[in-house]
Amino acid sequence: MISIELIRSQPDAVRSAIRKRGGEAPIDQLLEVDARRRASIAEADRLRARRNEVSRQLGRTKERPPELIAEMRAVGSRIKALATGIKELEDELHEMMLGIPNIPDDSVPVGPDDDANLLLRTVGAPPEFDFEPLPHWELGERLGIIDFSRGVKLSGSRFYVLNGKGARLQRALISWMLDLHAEEHGYVELYLPDLVSRDTATASGQLPKFADTMYRDDEDDLWMIPTAEVPIANLFRDEILDLSECSAQSGPFQVPISFVAHTPCFRREKAAAGRDTRGIKRVHQFEKVELFKFVEPEASGAALEQLVADAERVCERLGIRHRVQLLSSGSMGGAAAKTYDVETWAPGLGEWLEVSSCSNCTDYQARRARVRYRPERGAQPRFVHTLNGSGLGIPRVMISIMETYQQADGGIVVPPVLRPYTGFDRID
Repeated sequence: MISIELIRSQPDAVRSAIRKRGGEAPIDQLLEVDARRRASIAEADRLRARRNEVSRQLGRTKERPPELIAEMRAVGSRIKALATGIKELEDELHEMMLGIPNIPDDSVPVGPDDDANLLLRTVGAPPEFDFEPLPHWELGERLGIIDFSRGVKLSGSRFYVLNGKGARLQRALISWMLDLHAEEHGYVELYLPDLVSRDTATASGQLPKFADTMYRDDEDDLWMIPTAEVPIANLFRDEILDLSECSAQSGPFQVPISFVAHTPCFRREKAAAGRDTRGIKRVHQFEKVELFKFVEPEASGAALEQLVADAERVCERLGIRHRVQLLSSGSMGGAAAKTYDVETWAPGLGEWLEVSSCSNCTDYQARRARVRYRPERGAQPRFVHTLNGSGLGIPRVMISIMETYQQADGGIVVPPVLRPYTGFDRID
């Protein structure tokens, strides 16, 4: 969440920032609740001071004036009532604060949707074919590596089964990406739960806004993660990190910290009803390798650029064409202050596929999860900045590989970097 101090001091700037995202927020109502809460706290503090003063006064004498005793009973009752009211106001204020998105960075183009995104660069030429390239679902079915009908039989629409070399290609991608980020890019690998608590989902920014797109275990109120970002953002919830500690490799942890994790991801594709129903582009369950950084505020701008470079390097090593866009204010997720999308080209589909959204969330998630650090021993704690991005999302990378490396005879050549992981160089 954003700072309440910022809303108090610059309410018009906050309103303007939210309008850039195409939304509105109850700033006036929020400030009114905040003012009542602060007034109640001030009154409670005055009454406690009065009670302490009387307590000291009574301690110096044996007299117990009836009017003073009656006053203290009234003071005690009023303090109790104020405490209840303050808690209710704090809960109301907190719920309102959870609904306010992050402030867009000044460098973000202003616009309501994807049409306002800014194309920054395209890397690589489109692959050339002397035949009509096929979409991945035809390739997958002809080669027997993707079984859509049995996926539907098992779980319903937007599920699929990978067979043989299809499953091994996915496993190879995951292992290679993890090794690349851990060994060359300096990320610490994590193994994470796939189910998280309501507090964890709320602190990362998924709840309450995206409750209808998440899968949930009702009995234990556990939520299936839509991305590894959710648990990683909460690793240090309610903690203060110290720069004087030893490195993250041996933990305890110090800022900056870079994590990489592979998890399954679960999402109800409600917003995509009727769209992309064929193939594996938009499904309810998929695999992803996620990148996440905790950094000092002054370093988050440079950290975002590095995050994008790490995601792009995956595309470059795989030999698939990609491009990078800077998202507009209306296209970003609520927690992000600035987001770059990395997209790969799928020649069979004839379209660009988003395989990574790299975002600087500044201190938005850190405030929700109360993750702070000390710049130096004895210094006042500060909120960290958090960044996240896919490194990359597996199904859409699979699509680009299959469609880019397809051959005239119907087979698929495996990118050279993956061959030590697959154990084969073609799918025939």
